[in-house]
Amino acid sequence: MKQQLAINGGHKTVQKQFPWPIYDEHEVAAVAGIVRSGKWGNPDCGDAVEKFEKEFAVYCGSKYAITCVNGSVSLRLALIACGVKPGDEVIVPPYTFITTASSVIECNCVPVFVDIDPETYNIHPKAIESAITERTKAIIVVHFGGLACDMDAIMDIARRYNLRVIEDAAHAHSAEYKGQKLGSIGDVGSFSFQSSKNLTAGEGGIVITNNDELYAMMRSLRNVGRVEGGQWYDHYNPGCNYRITQMQAVLLSCQLKRLAEQTSRRNENGLFLDQLLSDIKGITPLRRDATITKHSYHIYIFKYDASEFGGLSKEKFADMLAAEGVPCFKGYPHPLYKQPLFQNKNFMCYAIPDDVDYMTIHCPVAELACATEAVWILQHAMLGEREDMIAFAEAVRKIQSAMKADL
Repeated sequence: MKQQLAINGGHKTVQKQFPWPIYDEHEVAAVAGIVRSGKWGNPDCGDAVEKFEKEFAVYCGSKYAITCVNGSVSLRLALIACGVKPGDEVIVPPYTFITTASSVIECNCVPVFVDIDPETYNIHPKAIESAITERTKAIIVVHFGGLACDMDAIMDIARRYNLRVIEDAAHAHSAEYKGQKLGSIGDVGSFSFQSSKNLTAGEGGIVITNNDELYAMMRSLRNVGRVEGGQWYDHYNPGCNYRITQMQAVLLSCQLKRLAEQTSRRNENGLFLDQLLSDIKGITPLRRDATITKHSYHIYIFKYDASEFGGLSKEKFADMLAAEGVPCFKGYPHPLYKQPLFQNKNFMCYAIPDDVDYMTIHCPVAELACATEAVWILQHAMLGEREDMIAFAEAVRKIQSAMKADL
């Protein structure tokens, strides 16, 4: 007998809730200790920020880490430190959050969108190379959902063309490529600590690097242009106050202690869910090969084929899956270049050439992902048990059975 879908009043397949963030009295006590100390600011009130920066750098295997107010600013710091000038081009993927590209606009540079790999939804190395011009100065790669980009190919391209590589690792805390933490492979790695992220303090960001000069510049930009050894009211670079607070820092230090175990759990659940969903016609998990030694699964993504679900649209399928209790989302509605910001060239900056026209951009893989293919399961759900992954797959099968029964 056909099961009634939850969206139509039937029982949910998944009854469990998946809380986020996860915390206990350690976090509460750490923040309370800072509040009671009366030393809340940075850098003149205590050393909690510096302590966390050192912890995170060690965790990532990098030489330096510099905190800042969010993951958008961290990209801006990285771009400026990498030496981009007004009018320079920066290659970016179109399937990502807006700030990967808008940070380029904020630096008076030109985002150049190149398409993604249809099997990973990460920026395609071949598309990168074909987009390079004499004005190209940097590449921002996004390890989307926590799945590592093809960093060997990308770093080879960057070396041959003398380009900087910025890793947008906002989804990739603790993820690895060939055993190396993401964010530590390019010139700069950028992370977000926004409330949905795998490592969070509600807001915040950080950049990591092994380069002494890049570190000095990003540290200065984060701290109103001051330089190490300089006077408080001496300002050498066009920075701003992008510092985080002591309360955020101690919260992050506590949360960092949880990250390795949480990432291992997400990674194991993701591999298991791949097996389960691969057996369902019309559902294809994104490809991860042997180079992906750890996936952070900030987003678990699968490709949806409506033809195996009675022609049910991706939007309706995602709504049904959510109603069954699976924490999921239908993904971005369209690639970044179709956002009004780019279609209308509402840039408020002076260095974008008049001949730049985002209305003519066409990245077919990204457009297909947005329109009909990509469905996301959110990171907190990936912290469940194996039986939860089984329930997620059962929810997909339940919807498929209902749709086929209606034909």
